[in-house]
Amino acid sequence: MDTSRRKTIKQLGTGLATAGLFGFSATTFSCAGEGAQAAKKATEAVAVAKAPFFKISLAQWSLHRSFFGDALKGGDFGAFGRALMTDPDSLLQGVLNPIDFPAIAKKEYGLDAVEFVNTFYYNKAKNMDYLKDLKGRCDGEGVKPLLIMCDALGDLGDLDATKRKAAVENHYQWVEAAKFLGCHSIRVNAAGNGTAEEVKDAAIQGLGALTEFGKANGINIIVENHGGHSSKGDWLAAVMKGVNSPFCGTLPDFGNFCITRNAEDYTKCEESYDRYKGTAELMPFAKGVSGKTNDFDADGNEIHTDYRKVLQIVKDAGYTGYIDIEYEGQTLSEPDGIRATKALLEKVGKELA
Repeated sequence: MDTSRRKTIKQLGTGLATAGLFGFSATTFSCAGEGAQAAKKATEAVAVAKAPFFKISLAQWSLHRSFFGDALKGGDFGAFGRALMTDPDSLLQGVLNPIDFPAIAKKEYGLDAVEFVNTFYYNKAKNMDYLKDLKGRCDGEGVKPLLIMCDALGDLGDLDATKRKAAVENHYQWVEAAKFLGCHSIRVNAAGNGTAEEVKDAAIQGLGALTEFGKANGINIIVENHGGHSSKGDWLAAVMKGVNSPFCGTLPDFGNFCITRNAEDYTKCEESYDRYKGTAELMPFAKGVSGKTNDFDADGNEIHTDYRKVLQIVKDAGYTGYIDIEYEGQTLSEPDGIRATKALLEKVGKELA
């Protein structure tokens, strides 16, 4: 609250107290109630003014270790992928159950919007009993489902037309599941093997076809910068312009601008794209934003991403929707990482309000 407004409210309170001491009746000082209401509204207006310019949601991937448990240990992603295709439920070896995610978001972190990840429900897209249960839990907790992040469904930018068509159709069931749950989008990947130009042309075709199906169901198809060509902001922006549909957009992720990773150590990035330039290039098409975090300093700032700089870019783009918490670090526990990310988003969001 600024000094002048604080002084005005203080004086108003003092005036009301003095009136009571001198025995003014309610009739004589009938404006007292109106004054109190005005003071209350002024206080509320200041609180609203200091609220972040965006809303905060929780991305389910922030708890992937808690859901998958030992299934992720050892780094054998080949074995993980095979199990995902044959017996996905066997991978849920963690201390948390994906069906409880809406309650976890609300009760543990005070968040009322969530973003699901299909790999936690890989064989559930057409299981209506399960989806009804999940939707009921969202409704019961007052939690809003925003989108489903979809992986392991084939490359929408595959140069082979037959494989690309299969990838497009593999996403149909998740579009329908998203519609049933009340989401606005599914998040997909614009992946493919080939030159930047070849994959761009293929991705425009694949995304274009999927976008038509999404449009028919009232669901947006949004693409995350998620490695390879898609982590180049200008490349993905060009794909968006090629698809040219209000039902196709982006999900800029602050931390996913690694283009090429080390073949022997996936944690090491060999080629990256400027994250601030990339975010600025993707924001004109954004229908969601991913607040990726990994590590924090003693003051609670993310050490890889300047959140004041990147959130200013988001604000300058006129975005006022949800920014998700997607903690992916190893130093903090998942719960502590989620809380640290929430605190950072709230702090910087209020500074920029």
